[in-house]
Amino acid sequence: MEKLQDSVNRKKLDLTGGESVYCINQSQMQVARRLVEEDAPAHPKMKEIFDSAISELTRNEQAALSFVLIDHLNNTPQN
Repeated sequence: MEKLQDSVNRKKLDLTGGESVYCINQSQMQVARRLVEEDAPAHPKMKEIFDSAISELTRNEQAALSFVLIDHLNNTPQN
């Protein structure tokens, strides 16, 4: 039972969404928020990029960047 729970927990950490990232579930969003808002070592770099995008890009530009990043993930093989 413990192995099954560990397996389920590891799957929740995957932000790529498998074959498609067009549907983002709540656990993926929670992990993404932690990476940007609180977790080290990713936090400082991601927070800086996020804050810069929010302050320097219009809402429309932010959306465009989001879609292009999602498209990039969909077209890049998983490691």
